[in-house]
Amino acid sequence: MPQTLVAGVGNIFFGDDGFGPEVARALQREPPQDAKVEDFGIRGLHLGYELLNGYERAILIDAVPRGGAPGTLYVIEPDVSVPSGAPDAHRMDLQNVFAFVRMLGGAAPPITIVGCEPESTEEGIGLSPAVAGAVDAGAALVRRLVETAQSVHERREERETTWSEV
Repeated sequence: MPQTLVAGVGNIFFGDDGFGPEVARALQREPPQDAKVEDFGIRGLHLGYELLNGYERAILIDAVPRGGAPGTLYVIEPDVSVPSGAPDAHRMDLQNVFAFVRMLGGAAPPITIVGCEPESTEEGIGLSPAVAGAVDAGAALVRRLVETAQSVHERREERETTWSEV
C-alpha cells in the first residue's frame, strides 16, 4: 500500500476552486513513487474514508484564499484535532472531512495542505490564468513533499531496525 495519499479537492464548476483536481490530474500522468494520487473533487465522505486507510501522511491540494496574489502557493500544516462540530454529509470543506473522520472513531494521518490563492471562485469552468500558471509548480511542490515524507519514513524505519537489533 502507498505510504502517502495525495488528494485533489475542489469544485471544477467554480473557477479556481478546481485547482486541486487539476493538480491531481497532472500528477496522475506520472504519479510520485509510493503515493496514491486521486481527484476527490467534492466527495468529502469518500476522502474521509480514504484518510482512514493507514497512510503515513496525506497531502491535500486545494484553493485556499489567504489574501495573497492569485496563483501564490502555500504549504499549510492544519490542526486536524480541533473539534468543528458534527459533520454535514452535504458540505465539502476540509474541517467537515476531519470532523467526519473523528465521528468514525478514527484519526487522520499527518496532513499537509498545498493551497493556491484563487483569483475567482465564481460559477464557471476553467482556472484563471494566474492559477492555471501555478498548476505545474503546485505539482512539483507536491512531488517534493512526497519525497521528503518518504525519506523521513525511511530514516525512521532505519532507526527502528537498528534499535531492535541491539
